Amino acid sequence: MSTYLYRLSRWCFRHRRATLTAWLLISILAIGGAYASGGKTDESFTIPGTEAQRAVSVLQEKLPAASGASTQIVFAAPQGHAVTEPDYREAITRTVADVGSVPQVTAASNPFEAKLVSPDGAIALAGVTYDTAAGNVKEATTRKLEAATRTAKDAGLQVEFSGAVYPHEKAVASSEAIGTAVALVVLLVTFGSFVAGGLPLISALVGVAVSMTGIMTLAAVFEITSASTAVAAMLGLSCGIDYALFILSRHRANLQAGHDPEEAVGRAAGTAGSSVLFAGLSVIIALCGLTVVGIPFLSVMGLTAAGTVALSLIIALTLLPALIGFAGDRLTRYSRLPGLRRAKKATENSVHAPQKLAGTRWANWVVRRRVPVLVAGLLGLGLMAVPALSMDLGLPGADARSTSDTSRRAYDLTTDHFGPGYNGTLTIVAQRVDTPEKARAISTALGKVDGVAHAAPAAVVNDIALISVVPATGPGDPATTRLVHDIRDRRTELAAGTGADLLVGGVTATNIDIAAKLGDSLPVFLIVVVSLAFVLLTFAFRTILVPLKSILGFLLSTGAAFGAQVAIFQWGWFSDALGIVPTQTLCFLPVILLAIMFGLSSDYEIFVVSRIKEHYTKHGDARAAAAAGTGLSARVVTAAALIMVSIFIATMVTDDPITKAIGFSFAIGVLVDAFIVRLALVPALMAVVGERIWYHPTWYGRLVPDPDIEGDKLEEHLAHADHDNEQPAPALA
Repeated sequence: MSTYLYRLSRWCFRHRRATLTAWLLISILAIGGAYASGGKTDESFTIPGTEAQRAVSVLQEKLPAASGASTQIVFAAPQGHAVTEPDYREAITRTVADVGSVPQVTAASNPFEAKLVSPDGAIALAGVTYDTAAGNVKEATTRKLEAATRTAKDAGLQVEFSGAVYPHEKAVASSEAIGTAVALVVLLVTFGSFVAGGLPLISALVGVAVSMTGIMTLAAVFEITSASTAVAAMLGLSCGIDYALFILSRHRANLQAGHDPEEAVGRAAGTAGSSVLFAGLSVIIALCGLTVVGIPFLSVMGLTAAGTVALSLIIALTLLPALIGFAGDRLTRYSRLPGLRRAKKATENSVHAPQKLAGTRWANWVVRRRVPVLVAGLLGLGLMAVPALSMDLGLPGADARSTSDTSRRAYDLTTDHFGPGYNGTLTIVAQRVDTPEKARAISTALGKVDGVAHAAPAAVVNDIALISVVPATGPGDPATTRLVHDIRDRRTELAAGTGADLLVGGVTATNIDIAAKLGDSLPVFLIVVVSLAFVLLTFAFRTILVPLKSILGFLLSTGAAFGAQVAIFQWGWFSDALGIVPTQTLCFLPVILLAIMFGLSSDYEIFVVSRIKEHYTKHGDARAAAAAGTGLSARVVTAAALIMVSIFIATMVTDDPITKAIGFSFAIGVLVDAFIVRLALVPALMAVVGERIWYHPTWYGRLVPDPDIEGDKLEEHLAHADHDNEQPAPALA
């Protein structure tokens, strides 16, 4: 593998104009495809086979008008006034009529006719139904919806929106831009050069641009959630920068060792590039593993993210060598700015005096104090994981958003004046109901169930009755989950004498079903991920103990990330300082965090352990190799981890609670895995175990090919070639 990458990178270096032109054409085609397709992501999550989804299917078949997306409009009168006052009543009635004429809107309910005015008269609720699913509602429709409420606003009413579709305010800050800015600073400090620091960023941005536009093109055909694009963007940017960082760092070391630029980039790709390829494949395999869960939106999320990482990997192995060719000797010019000058000394020391590196001093300290480091690390990470035992899975609703979001303001108004249950109304789909009397009988029975605040029939059409059930508790409350299960368990009793078949649906029931399904799939997916990790790393390092050690580290990092997630996002630690509203733990977060942390932890494991193995293969001293290999990889692993953490943690500036939870958990997982596990616990454990860490059965060595991710065979081949070239030419006879 290392030989192929050596040849590929040298070809791209020599044919840099053709390589760059090819990537520019790919970028133009991707952007054009996204623009022409008009693809759009959505916020909805569904899982086929659940009862809530069956309810949607029944409505789509027999009552299509009730199966589309919906918006709830909240009208609030000024303090001391009521919406029933003549002027306000007229303004609301006119507004509802205007909303009903908006394209894609099939119905807009008048709150005075639907009796959805709060007991104190302070607010009124109007329902809006669309003729299509949430992902197909056009942005122009939501803009016109907001414009249609101008009459009510001009009359002095406060108007807020909630539901599956509602007008959003544009974000004032881009988390990707913030993460990219921090990444650039880290790269400048690492390389001490604007040219060298900019190359990884340029190659990564090309990858993200192509992948994001490609995803938007696919969104015109497939249902892709906005969370999928957020995950893909985070991973594409962070992995793209990191992969280029590892290759470019080795390239500059090769230049320092005296190789010409083309040879230096070839050797960098054959050594560091081999590790990057294997690390990238581990991330891709882990993300593709999300398909085994059997949940469509998670499968799409995994595949889109895997495609983005694959593109970043290909760019690092092809476009980066071409860009290095264009940069020429400017890669070896260091900035004179204070704070950037140390990079030159660090590069020189990595080749000529590795014992002087700060990373080597750290690694030597860890190896000398290996037992205390192991004990302290294991205890600390164990304590961090304790809150994970209290994890409560769910889908954050409007109550988890900032008060700057209209849906949160709508939620608060509804809760204060109607009660929390009106934010999570359940829709009971009663089949084989042909008369209003039967619908009222079922509604009366539902109203007597503990935990129900109100129940009323909404419509009876085509032998289908829709009954709205308002819980006494909010959509994220465990009591609401128990109510849903109670109604389902007692459906025969509640429909007695009517012959009806009841299905419990609605957004709240859908979220409860999704959380349950994901919770059930978690143990299966954990087994799949651990098995993949063992097979992949056993093949990479041709040993048994290294994969076991890596899996233990992966579980420790993931457990710590889960614990931090629960403590902050669920328990509310530091919530005010971080701008977080405590709520349930995002139900699909454990699955995607397991997948991504497996991939990223394998990245750092490969980068650190391949350096350790490289030293051990040459010198045969396992303890010295643990210190030397960790020391040589510490600087670049530190930079890579800081870049990933900055990109992930930058999502905290967004208002979306789902993106915040994902970004925070990724950041904590990478921080713990890179600095505590891979740069502390790994060298400490390898120093304790010694050369036994590299044991593998004799039969394994015979049957399994050596992937040569350290590039030893390539260097041996090149050394022989150099030696042959130095031999004097034979004398002519």
